[in-house]
Amino acid sequence: MIDVLKNTPDVGMVDRIEGGPHPYALTVTVAGREQRWQVIGQLAEGAKHDTPTAAVHGAPAAFKEAPVGGAPDAWLGGVIGAAESPDTKSIDVWSAREGGQSTGLTVSFHNGERAFLRYV
Repeated sequence: MIDVLKNTPDVGMVDRIEGGPHPYALTVTVAGREQRWQVIGQLAEGAKHDTPTAAVHGAPAAFKEAPVGGAPDAWLGGVIGAAESPDTKSIDVWSAREGGQSTGLTVSFHNGERAFLRYV
């Protein structure tokens, strides 16, 4: 994720935040403005933390590119999708949902794991 962001146009800085009110977060400077994303992972059904879940590859997730000045989660979903990772199954942009009250993403992987990226 960090490497993908660092190689994205309009991204000036990417850094990890390990503690504080939103641990496991990234701070990203995009077009001169700071964005903070808390990243939370969910293991696949039946998986345990003591053994890694094997990677499963498939078709990369469908995505829509979004402008850097638009909804932050739509922009980040486009960045993740443009990486065309064979691990990524789908990208759900929360602000695009009906009623879109939250800003964030759910990234689902072919191996059953998910990552939740919440804009904080």
